[in-house]
Amino acid sequence: MADSFLSTIEEIKTLRAQLEGDGGKLVLTNGAFDILHVGHVRYLKEAAALGDRLVVAINSDESVRELKGSGRPINSVFERAEMLRALECVDRVVEFRERRATGVIEAINPHVYTKGGDYTADSLIDEEKDLLDRLGCEIRILSLVPGKSTSSTLSKLSGNEEKRAKIAILGSGKGSNAQAILSAAESGALGGEVAVVMSDVADSGILDIARGFDVPALFVDPGTQKAGQLTDAALKEIGDRLNSYGVDLVVLAGFMRVIREPLLSVFQGRILNLHPSLLPEFPGLNPVAKALDANVRETGCTVHLVDAGIDSGKILRQESLPVYPDDSVESLTARIHEIEHQIYPEVIAGQLAKLV
Repeated sequence: MADSFLSTIEEIKTLRAQLEGDGGKLVLTNGAFDILHVGHVRYLKEAAALGDRLVVAINSDESVRELKGSGRPINSVFERAEMLRALECVDRVVEFRERRATGVIEAINPHVYTKGGDYTADSLIDEEKDLLDRLGCEIRILSLVPGKSTSSTLSKLSGNEEKRAKIAILGSGKGSNAQAILSAAESGALGGEVAVVMSDVADSGILDIARGFDVPALFVDPGTQKAGQLTDAALKEIGDRLNSYGVDLVVLAGFMRVIREPLLSVFQGRILNLHPSLLPEFPGLNPVAKALDANVRETGCTVHLVDAGIDSGKILRQESLPVYPDDSVESLTARIHEIEHQIYPEVIAGQLAKLV
């Protein structure tokens, strides 16, 4: 039967106990493994050499779809388990249904836990790293095989298709600018497609809007409650998702977290932001309220490239509008939004035209 290639958690716990009694080590790794390639094979062989038995935990089909988008997995959980078990270096395969592998790690309590070389011990998500430290597991980061990845495999498979520039939208709120961008893409005015929408807020309006356009909508756990910040693990997850969707241009639409290295270098000159003021005036938070407090006669919005500073990147376009004596934060914000919805898709279209 197909499910005979999958072991249960209880079977893995029994195996670990046997190894413990014999002075052996159980090695655990995890991933989607929905397109098995030589990079995986070499990585798994290296992992197996670290102990006496290698267990591979694979995401369920639903979990892969949540992480990778509606087009994945390429192979079902049973097919993936069968292929992995066919490898001499893999002793057991177990399925987990959550986004994270922390549950299966805690249940199995491996002697050695391995991740690929695109991670570091510090870039593991905080919850995972804390659990591994508490369990006393040895963490080993293994080498990657250059050019042998799932994303490169997918790129090769689609090499004969016409290249269409792809954007990702990152936001934290209601998503009105995202809706304007998605509408422009749907009409063909954008000159490219929205490949994915991501948010650091699980129930944000922007994700609902993306689903309404049948665009993959992904929640990325920021990994911290500190305002404006992302952990290294969250940044890595964003980068992984951008690469898996073949994104050419990253568009921030009300994203309330700071983008920093290494993402800035990977997408240098290809991350846009929209700010509701005439920069360099009123950068940072609450720019509309700041404009009213300063009694300025005009304000507006700015589309700019993102750099390491706060709203300090190269300005691509600005539009102004008058501030009326009876304006409130709400009324002025509403009028700024009207301009934003017009110019942001236009600037994005111009940037995409330079990339293809």
